[in-house]
Formats: sequence, structure tokens, C-alpha cells
Amino acid sequence: MSSNIFTIGFTQKSAERFFSLLKQNGVQRLVDTRLNNTGQLAGFSKRDDLEYFCKEIANISYFHWEESAPEEAALKAFKGKVISWESYAGEYLATLQKRRVEQASTSILGDAACLLCSEAKPHHCHRSLLAKYLTEKGQVQYRVVHL
Repeated sequence: MSSNIFTIGFTQKSAERFFSLLKQNGVQRLVDTRLNNTGQLAGFSKRDDLEYFCKEIANISYFHWEESAPEEAALKAFKGKVISWESYAGEYLATLQKRRVEQASTSILGDAACLLCSEAKPHHCHRSLLAKYLTEKGQVQYRVVHL
């Protein structure tokens, strides 16, 4: 079994560009992988607003997958440059394994899901680590597409 798994960050994107990318690629569910999704980093990215806009603008369902978010301590250490990307990535992957996120991934992701975080680019971002982890450990062979 094979399926696309998309990833997207909202930073440095207008709402128009963000929702156009989702629609153009046939995304059916936006899966929020952020630890903190109630902050106002971008005008449209706050959890409740994002859920509303997904439904109204693009007919996309929204799901906050808390188990896929990084641990707060590791995220703070990486953002504060206390630990390297490599250390952070190792800690995050260990967290995913401990939480066994791959077991729930098929029912959460469905056929055309997009993993969301705040980072503009996929490198040095937990969403790309998550996508790769699910491709390697999950029941579905995903083709990862970064939007």
C-alpha cells in the first residue's frame, strides 16, 4: 500500500499561498504536529482559526496530533541553540518510537494528509523527521512531498 504524505510550514507564507498549496495538491486532512498551536505566529495559524479556514476555504479536515509533537524541553533546547540539530533529531525520533506513533498513523493520516509545523523549510524541522519515520516504520509506504 502506498500514499502521498505532504508536509508544510506556514511561516513566510500568506494565507492565500498556504491554502492554495493544500488545495492544488489534493490534501484532504491537515495534521498539526506542533507542540504549541494556540500562539499567533501567523494570522491564520492559530488552532481554532486554522481548523475553520481549512474547512471553509479548502474543505480540508484538521487534526491536532499531539503525540507527534516534540517534547517541550528538547524543542526549547534546540531553539535556544543549547543542543544541535543532530541531538534534537535523535531525541525527537526516540520520542516518536517511545510513543509508537506509527500504530495510529494510518487512521490519523488517511490517503492525502499534510503534516503541519511552523518552519518555512522542511530541513531542520520535525515534520520531515516525522514523515521519514512514518515511511520507515508505518504500515503504509509513503511518498513524502514537501509543499
